[in-house]
Amino acid sequence: MLFAGIGLLDERGQYRENQFLGVRGKKIEYIGAEPPEEDYGERYDGRGRLLMPGLVNAHSHAAMTLLRGYAENLALDDWLNTRVFPFEARLAPEDIYNGSMLAIAELLRFGVTSVTDMYFGEDAVCRAALESGIKINFSSSITCFDESDLKNLPAYRETLPLIREFHNADDGRIRIDLAIHAEYTSTPKTVAQMADWARETGLRMHLHLSETRSEHEACKARRNGKTPAQYFDSLGVFDAPTTAAHCVWVEDCDIEIFKARGVTAACNPVSNLKLASGFCPVPRLLGAGINVALGTDGAASNNSLNLLEEARLFATLYKAASGDPTAVSPAQAVYAATRAGAHSQGREDCGILREGARADLAVFDLRGRPYYHPCHDMVGNLIYAGQGTDVCLTMVDGKVLYRDGNFPTIDLEKVVREAERSAYRIAGELGKEHSR
Repeated sequence: MLFAGIGLLDERGQYRENQFLGVRGKKIEYIGAEPPEEDYGERYDGRGRLLMPGLVNAHSHAAMTLLRGYAENLALDDWLNTRVFPFEARLAPEDIYNGSMLAIAELLRFGVTSVTDMYFGEDAVCRAALESGIKINFSSSITCFDESDLKNLPAYRETLPLIREFHNADDGRIRIDLAIHAEYTSTPKTVAQMADWARETGLRMHLHLSETRSEHEACKARRNGKTPAQYFDSLGVFDAPTTAAHCVWVEDCDIEIFKARGVTAACNPVSNLKLASGFCPVPRLLGAGINVALGTDGAASNNSLNLLEEARLFATLYKAASGDPTAVSPAQAVYAATRAGAHSQGREDCGILREGARADLAVFDLRGRPYYHPCHDMVGNLIYAGQGTDVCLTMVDGKVLYRDGNFPTIDLEKVVREAERSAYRIAGELGKEHSR
């Protein structure tokens, strides 16, 4: 496909008007101000449109779309223990598949080309990703509350076949990571064994870290003053490339560890606001040179998988939280939503418009949308005024997965129907149980 006469964000994140971008196979082969001599097949009219790297959701629980609106106005502990965990205990693999397909359709609709997802359910999430065409780094999170050996835990036994069947499937589109749910849902023995497993396999790590003040302080009380980051580091977890979700209550010592170990902080502004978890110290992280990516968390704590909304909050919220209106720029927000997320996944040829990079692209339709005009600064307009629903085309590895309301790889009507069937069945079962 040749995108012709289109505005785009180049590899430095700068806006360039009236450009041409040619895609052949899975890669971007040509970018320039002049039409290429080569034939790239379909010529896509780019007038009034903006082309940018596909968005990367660095922390999600896709199947939690089934809980959208189910657990509202609760503190995190109550949210988890009275609503989320009882619901999740009734999820069968097919329910998780249904919820994941619904999430993937929503992600693609909002221009997301790759997602880092933590959940469970055997191969359900990977099947959904493989069938839909989206990129995914998936992990089945480990929890353990006793001295069980890692190899006896269900999530360990679940992950082994995932590694064999799905890791690097379809030319690396599907990748399997390892995951520790959190400090408070695991033991030192389990964490140390997970660190060993990551070293043995070379897989990446994904975990929750310092999401709430109570979590952070309780860890220090349990672990002889160690913060969650210090605790994980002492047990060797950060020897593996790690994405740490939330990082709301991290301290200066934690930021030093992140810098030394190359840890990515996956910031989730909407979820942290909705659950009143607090404000990730984004300016301090960026100032220290930490790779900061963006995630939506699950739809149970966010309600939407609209990553552009996260980018807007990322560029505004932390100005107010820090008292510095220059704290986070629109360009930094774009980077966090694209290249930083790809880096956290180990996908160095993604999240950027560059010849030779993967053709993971999102096109925004600017026509008939007054909030893009006048255009003194396109990047600023995109972040501060743009809407996720402005996305009119999403491409992954050179394949169009969403275009003008159509999903070539997803039967949206069926997906919605099956997801609602799963969600309402479980809610009904729980309702009957509560009424006894």
